[in-house]
Amino acid sequence: MQTTFTEAQLQDPGIARSNEILRACVHCGFCTATCPTYQVLGDELDSPRGRIYLIKDMLENDRPADAQTVKHIDRCLSCLACMTTCPSGVHYMHLVDHARAYIERTYRRPPMDRLLRWTLARIIPHPRRFRLALLGAKIARPFGGLLPDARLRAMLRMAPERIPSVSRNDDPQTFAARGERRMRVALMTGCAQKALNTDINDATIRLLRRLGCEIVVPDGMGCCGALTHHMGKEAESHAFAARNIRAFMAEVRDEGLDAIVINTSGCGTTVKDYGHMFRTDALAEDAATVAGLAVDVSELLVRLLPTVESHSANRAKMDLAGIDATAPEEAEGRGPIRVAYHAACSLQHGQKIKTYPKDLLKTAGFEVVEPADSHLCCGSAGTYNLLQPEISEMLKARKVRTLEAKTPDLIAAGNIGCMMQIGSGTGIPVVHTVELLDWATGGPRPRALAPRHMRHNLASTPV
Repeated sequence: MQTTFTEAQLQDPGIARSNEILRACVHCGFCTATCPTYQVLGDELDSPRGRIYLIKDMLENDRPADAQTVKHIDRCLSCLACMTTCPSGVHYMHLVDHARAYIERTYRRPPMDRLLRWTLARIIPHPRRFRLALLGAKIARPFGGLLPDARLRAMLRMAPERIPSVSRNDDPQTFAARGERRMRVALMTGCAQKALNTDINDATIRLLRRLGCEIVVPDGMGCCGALTHHMGKEAESHAFAARNIRAFMAEVRDEGLDAIVINTSGCGTTVKDYGHMFRTDALAEDAATVAGLAVDVSELLVRLLPTVESHSANRAKMDLAGIDATAPEEAEGRGPIRVAYHAACSLQHGQKIKTYPKDLLKTAGFEVVEPADSHLCCGSAGTYNLLQPEISEMLKARKVRTLEAKTPDLIAAGNIGCMMQIGSGTGIPVVHTVELLDWATGGPRPRALAPRHMRHNLASTPV
């Protein structure tokens, strides 16, 4: 694609990067085949190719964003399926992130839109505030039908039935390895996850300790910045990210780190992009170091478990570096537990991790099945299900339908947002992959698999 940016415009690093991306696009339209919003809306401007044209026109002409451009960019999920599909290697993520920041600077949104975005940015990245908001939403849910805005109603619907107690395992501290120490890793505990589901971090700590990891929860760590980054609030997202970079680098410079483990794939995609986000900043070198250390928990487990590559679907036991653990089907006195695996977009498209979680689950003795159109988004996408509830509901309904068609005993995913989204549309239990792997190696049965009336009363298992 030809571009007409001036030399003066190209002095801006954001414009220069967008120019590179735009020039890589050859208008082929392959991206439309895997774009969820194009699939459900059928509008060319709601496809990656259409959005690229809108962004190009806006940036080249150096004009403030208009309502049409904002509407179609806002409808983008940032699922990045287009990047997996694109034969030309167009880095759509960096382009749309730059466009969102440009929109935030040049476009004045309607008052309610501004208020909702401001509220989400001030609450969700802060676990204590988010926990209070969830309690308020739980109380207000019966009155949701009285609210005039669909987005407000969506916020009430998404509040979970159970709000977990605060986990002290998320506080800054170090957990010793069980047995000989093989690695020293930092665990990113997240922000929303600490308010929505504390079992995921607990399961991660138990499993990694069992496998010989010393785990540090760094002091000063917080939200990865993804939520505000995808809203175009660049200063806020970079402030969150800078705090994390300093927190992780303090550990690197102290006793060293072999990895930074992330069990929420949306966060992982962002942390792995810190090098790009800070490429012109004084923190550039440290940001690149942190990005290079960041791994999804499934990546680390594959490093620790070399036998994963040679799994057998009928295995009843798994050899985890000397741990001989009873597989779940033995504990249940039945055949293999059937798990429908949902591939989070941020994992399969953002981080290009497609087989590791499935291989790990198969190695642990689970029967793993995948839904049709597994490359398509469930509609969660950070705050998308709150800001674009109508489109999100269409995508959720399709995803739930394809998952339920596999008649699974449970659904597994590697991202808290996907878990909440899918869980709000099905009665099938939804659990994190790491909870199942922890269970298979001696940990507790995941809370989501207990009868609904008992979940509130189950105590957390020590790590």
